[in-house]
Amino acid sequence: MSSTAPSSVAVASSLHAITPSRIRELADVAFAMPGVLKLHFGESNLPTPQLIKDALTRAVAEGYTYYTENGGLPSLRSAIAEKTAALHGVQVDPAREVLVTASGVQALNVSIRCALNPGDEALILTPNWPNGAEIVRLYGATPVEVPYAVAAGRFTPDLDALEAALTPRTRLLLYTSPSNPLGWVATQAEQQALLDFARRHGLWLLADEVYERLYYDGTVAPSILRLCTRDDAVIVAQSFSKTYCMTGWRLGWVTARQDLIRKATQLNEFIVSHAPSMIQRAGEVALRQGEDEVAAQLEQLQERLAFCVAALRAVARIRLPKPEGAFYLFPRIEGMEDSMSFALRLLREEKVAVAPGVAFGAGGEGHVRLCFASDLSILEPALERFCRFVERY
Repeated sequence: MSSTAPSSVAVASSLHAITPSRIRELADVAFAMPGVLKLHFGESNLPTPQLIKDALTRAVAEGYTYYTENGGLPSLRSAIAEKTAALHGVQVDPAREVLVTASGVQALNVSIRCALNPGDEALILTPNWPNGAEIVRLYGATPVEVPYAVAAGRFTPDLDALEAALTPRTRLLLYTSPSNPLGWVATQAEQQALLDFARRHGLWLLADEVYERLYYDGTVAPSILRLCTRDDAVIVAQSFSKTYCMTGWRLGWVTARQDLIRKATQLNEFIVSHAPSMIQRAGEVALRQGEDEVAAQLEQLQERLAFCVAALRAVARIRLPKPEGAFYLFPRIEGMEDSMSFALRLLREEKVAVAPGVAFGAGGEGHVRLCFASDLSILEPALERFCRFVERY
C-alpha cells in the first residue's frame, strides 16, 4: 500500500476539537525514560486478586468465549444489583436499570451519548478527569467547566456559578465523587443540592462513582442513588478497575433510568457489542467474593495516604487538603504557574512523573496530581525527590 494519500482526503475536521490528554503527553515522555518513579497514572501497583484471575481461567474453560447479551450477562447484572443493595440499600432492576460496559470510560461514553445531542452543552464540575469533557466534545456538544468553590478548607460545588453557566442548550451536569483528581467526596447535602439543581432545570445528572469503595470514612462513599427516585434523570457510571485492581481488564457498568439503559444497550451493539464474556464472569466473582481484598487494599491506601500527607505538608510552599476518597493528592504549589512545565522538569531532573494540574480543566492550574496507590518502596523516594524539587523550583 502506498505511503502517500491524496492531500484532499483528511480525517474528520470535527475531531480537531478533541484535546489530547496532557497526562498522556507527559506519560509518553516518561515511557521513553528508564528508572522513572511513576505517580502520574491512576493505577495501583497491586496485582489483580488471585481469585479474580482464577475466575477468568475457569470461565474460559467453561466455554465463556462466545457472544453475550448487549447489556451483559444476566448473572453479572444481578450481582451488580445485589452489591448496590448491600452497599447503599437501593433496589435496582438488573434487567432494566443496569448495563454492563467494556470499562468505566465506555460507561461514561455511552451515558453521555444518550444524554446529549450535537449542539447541546454539559456542565462539568472541575478540576475533573479530562475524559468526561472530551467525550462531550466527541459527540458534537460543548463542555462548560464550572470550578468548585473552596469553603472551610474543602472543595464544594458552587451552585451560584452553576446557575450562571446555564443556557437554553444545557442538558447535562457531570461530577465525580470521590473525585479524580481532588479526593473530594460529595456529602449527602451536596448531592441533594446537585440533584435539586438538575431537577429544577430539567437536566440529566451524571455521577462518576468509580472510586466509591476507596473511601476513608466508612465502607463506601455516599451514592446519588440513595437520594434519587426511579423517575429521576440520574446516571451513575461505575468500574471494576480501581476497587478490584482490574485496570487492564476493561469492565464497568451504568445504572440509570430504564429509558436510558434501553437505548444505551442498543448503542452497545454498535460500539463494542458487549464486554468480553469471560471477563464478565470474573467481574461477577469480584463482586460476590472480593470483599476481603477490597478491605486489604483500603488498609494499605490509608497507610500510604498518611505518609504522603505528612511528607508534603512539611514543605512550606505546598498547600494540601486531605483527600476524603480515591487515591490522589492534588497539592497547590505556591509560585508555580505552569504545571506542565513543572511536571516535565520534575520528570527530567528527578525522574518522578506526576500529572500536571492543567490536565484537569478549570481550577487545575497551579496544582499537580500525585497517585499514592503505589507501595512505599516507590512513594518514599518519589516524595523525597518531589519535595526537594519543589524547594528549589
